[in-house]
Amino acid sequence: MANPLKLVLLARDQTETIQTVCEELLRFLEAHPQTEVLCNAVVEEFDPAGSEADIVVVVGGDGAILRACRQLGKWQMPILGVNMGRLGFLADLSPEEFRTEYPAILEGQYETVEHLMFEGTHEMANGETASFLGLNEVAISAGRALQMVEVKLQIDGESVATYSCDGLILSTPVGSTAHSLSAGGPAIRQDLPVFVVTPICPHTLSNRPLVDHADRTYDFTLPDARTEVVLVIDGQVRRDFRVGDRVTIRKADVTFKLVKTHGHSYYKVLHDKLGWRGQPTYGDDE
Repeated sequence: MANPLKLVLLARDQTETIQTVCEELLRFLEAHPQTEVLCNAVVEEFDPAGSEADIVVVVGGDGAILRACRQLGKWQMPILGVNMGRLGFLADLSPEEFRTEYPAILEGQYETVEHLMFEGTHEMANGETASFLGLNEVAISAGRALQMVEVKLQIDGESVATYSCDGLILSTPVGSTAHSLSAGGPAIRQDLPVFVVTPICPHTLSNRPLVDHADRTYDFTLPDARTEVVLVIDGQVRRDFRVGDRVTIRKADVTFKLVKTHGHSYYKVLHDKLGWRGQPTYGDDE
C-alpha cells in the first residue's frame, strides 16, 4: 500500500465563510483513506519546523498564500492554493475544482514549480537592523497622499537612478502581475531569474520599469524626505522608512514552491485573469 499523502490545511482567517469551506474540505480529505491531514489551522498559527507535509493547502486567495509563504520561512513546502478571493494568480483552484482535481493529485498528477523569493535587510539610521522574507514585492511609498518621494537605487553598489515618484516597487516575477503591473510594469514569466524595478507615477517621463538579474544586490535610500515614507513588504507588512535608512534586497536562499495541476499553465492564468481574449464580441452589431 502506497504511503498516504500528508497535507497541512491552512485558512486565511477565522471568518465564517473561510472556516465553513475549510471544514467542508477537511471532511472531504478525511474521507480519502490515502490522505493524512497533519494540521488544520489559521496561517499564522502554523509552526512549520519539522513538518513532514507533502503539500500545504491554503484556503483564501493570493494574500493568504503570501502570508503562508512568509510563515513557512526557511521551511518552504509545496503550496496549493484554494481561491476564495478575486483574481487568484497563485490560488487558481476553486473549492469545487480542488475536489475534482484531488483524485489526480493523489495519483501524483501535479507539478511543483519553484519560484524566486527575496530576502531583505532594513538598516535604520539609529543602528537597528531588521530582516524580512517575501514573495511578491517591496514597495517604498509616501505615507500620505499627494506627496512625491525621492528614492535612490544602487545595484551591486553602482548608482543607477534617483527616482522622483509616488513610490518605487521592486518585484519578483511572481509579483510582476500584482502592484507592479498596476503601476505600468511588465508581466514577467514566473520562472525567469530577474527582479523588476517599477516607479509609481514618476515625475520624469524617461523613468521606465527596469528589469535586471536576480543575482544582483539592490539598495534603496532616501536622499531627502519631505513627507512620511513607508516600506511595505508583500502589501501586508509596513515599516517606517526614514532618511539615513537603507534597505537591501537580494535573492533568497529558499524558493516558493507552487503546486500546479494539469490545465493551469502560466499563460492560461493570464488569459483567464487578465481577459486576454482578443477583441470583444458585440453580437450582431458591427
